[in-house]
Amino acid sequence: MSNTADSHGTGSGSPETGSGSDSEAARPRRFPPVRVLTVAVFALAGLIFFTSFNTAKGTNIRTDASMLKLSDLIQERSHKNGRLDESNAALRDDVEALAQRGGGNTKAEEEKLAALEKSAGTQKLKGKAVTVTLNDAPPNATAKLPGYPEPQPDYLVIHQQDLQAVVNALWQGGAEGIKVMDQRLISTSAVRCVGNTLILQGRVYSPPYKITAIGDPDKLQESLAASQAIQNYMVYVNVYGLGWKVTENGTVTLPGYSGTVDLHYAKPVE
Repeated sequence: MSNTADSHGTGSGSPETGSGSDSEAARPRRFPPVRVLTVAVFALAGLIFFTSFNTAKGTNIRTDASMLKLSDLIQERSHKNGRLDESNAALRDDVEALAQRGGGNTKAEEEKLAALEKSAGTQKLKGKAVTVTLNDAPPNATAKLPGYPEPQPDYLVIHQQDLQAVVNALWQGGAEGIKVMDQRLISTSAVRCVGNTLILQGRVYSPPYKITAIGDPDKLQESLAASQAIQNYMVYVNVYGLGWKVTENGTVTLPGYSGTVDLHYAKPVE
């Protein structure tokens, strides 16, 4: 027993003592799971606080008072685009005045240029006109005719396809020129709606929407009545009270298009 005790006491040849000390020195230290989780929570909280501070930049991010609302930004850009259109129209008039002062064109060339300007819509156009007015239904509207469901919010507002249907029908009826609200349409004009607002050539409008076309009033109204899209719209007029009014204006003058005529298009990535 003394020999056994001596061998354990010296520990020089004992595999138990030797392997235990070496493994403790080589084995990496393990942290308890609770401590790791606590560190992760604090790190995440710090990231959230930093992100909030970087976003706020010293302002109150809990209210909209410190930020420009999207609707305000749209209205601001719309007014800016309107001013740019007016400036562009003035510059175009100056260019035309200088071109006429320079002379040098034959009568045939002048007539050809005038015809191109007329078809392009950049010059004023005078003639007999018809105006179509579209408007939203009252917000508390109900079905006026039996057999129809009560209206959903979508049924009570003017949609993009309604405006497009009127414009297309007027072109189909031989319109020489069309004005939507206060802007002349040209071949690249796009009538688009976002929610219950119209966006036309960078400017924003709210209902009621007025569309004026110069042409033969009888043919224009016949084309409106023959349009299937407008016939479908008239169902909502009669059932839910959407606004619809067609008037003959006599002789009116449409403004020339005053915006840019540059084309913007996508390019493939090289």
